Amino acid sequence: MSSPVVTRFAPSPTGYLHIGGARTALFNWLYARGRGGKFLLRIEDTDRARSTPEATDAILKGLDWLGLDHDGEAVSQFARAVRHADVARQLLAEGRAYKCYATQDEIEAFREQARIEGRSTLYRSPWRDVDPATHPLEAPYVIRIKAPEEGETVIEDQVQGNVTIRNDQLDDMVLLRGDGTPVYMLAVVVDDHDMGVTHVIRGDDHLNNAARQMMIYHAMGWSVPVWAHIPLIHGPDGKKLSKRHGALGVEEYRDMGYPAAGMRNYLTRLGWSHGDNEFFDDAQARAWFDLAGIGKSPARLDFKKLENICGQHIAAMDDAALLHEVMDFMAATGQKTLPAHKKAMLYAAMPHLKERAKTFFELLDKAEFILAERPIVADDKAATHLNDVSRGILNELTPQLQNASWTRGDLEHALNSFAQMQGMTFGKLAGPMRAALAGRSATPSVFDMMLVLGREESLARLSDAAA
Repeated sequence: MSSPVVTRFAPSPTGYLHIGGARTALFNWLYARGRGGKFLLRIEDTDRARSTPEATDAILKGLDWLGLDHDGEAVSQFARAVRHADVARQLLAEGRAYKCYATQDEIEAFREQARIEGRSTLYRSPWRDVDPATHPLEAPYVIRIKAPEEGETVIEDQVQGNVTIRNDQLDDMVLLRGDGTPVYMLAVVVDDHDMGVTHVIRGDDHLNNAARQMMIYHAMGWSVPVWAHIPLIHGPDGKKLSKRHGALGVEEYRDMGYPAAGMRNYLTRLGWSHGDNEFFDDAQARAWFDLAGIGKSPARLDFKKLENICGQHIAAMDDAALLHEVMDFMAATGQKTLPAHKKAMLYAAMPHLKERAKTFFELLDKAEFILAERPIVADDKAATHLNDVSRGILNELTPQLQNASWTRGDLEHALNSFAQMQGMTFGKLAGPMRAALAGRSATPSVFDMMLVLGREESLARLSDAAA
């Protein structure tokens, strides 16, 4: 029986959750969740100068918004430094690593000489095979692993295919610095092993690291995880994603009004495919996602495609769930809290608001007739429909509606009959009514607005405009 799948996401808390990091987390989450496995979170906070609690908090919030839940507590890499150092000392004791007393000046002199002679500048320490009995007693040293000197290292990668590196291209990597602190390469391997990680799914900028990390796995006699190095995300121009392409942090996408479900769908599809399927839900993504579907080329961010998929998710969402997400969006972006009666109106209007809305901003823009307070102030375009004649017509209309039963059929009958009596089409009557009810010329249908607003509020707005 094969061991359960364990994946991990291991961000450095030096800033926001980058969109590329979010996709890496998503791929790990999907792979584990689709196989009944575990998805773990490790905060790689060993760079004490740049790691901040605020950045850790931003990463956790970003994952939470995306709906990527992790198993167990988040692991702090820094808190495990003693364990990392113990592994380095174990390798030293077993003769798989050695103490190197070379100074930085000596290493630089070696490299300078190699450059002059046209040789590889890969440092070869003279301390590798020195008898420990002859080591200086008090001099500072680093611990280096003994890299294989002959043959090849093959990285069997599920995305990139087999990548072969000649072992004479690998240096005796430092494991423990002169001050006794472990290096990142060592910490990653020890943490992945101790956390039981079976699949390392990460950006292809780490591909070369895999060969160096495999030295530690082999030296410790540990199982090497399955590697899957995924291409980075590029901007629409094919260049590495940067600020010039727009939003980079996950929270920026949240604040632009994209629904988390749409974001998950789009990011899953960014660099991975399942046939021609563009739109799918979480259950389908978990069932379909595999490493074989990941492409080798960098994916390009496409905001039009993102908006299209998000629009489909908004349209397909359950009204109650959509209301809940819109409320969360309004809170996250500092918008005013809605009173209960406005929330009820928003819920009632959802079937009309969510069609063709690509973001929550667009949905709320269509809902302006609900959010607005009396007296309704018409914008410039809507105000052109309110003149002395149309105000007079609205003044006559209001008493006609006092006794109408507030159903769509009766309202349609009453308004069409009234328009006919005025010698006009309903289309001509709708302009002034939109201006009165919403202060806009582009709105949901007049009937939909009146049903959502109710008799009292609708008549009050029409009266205000008539006056």
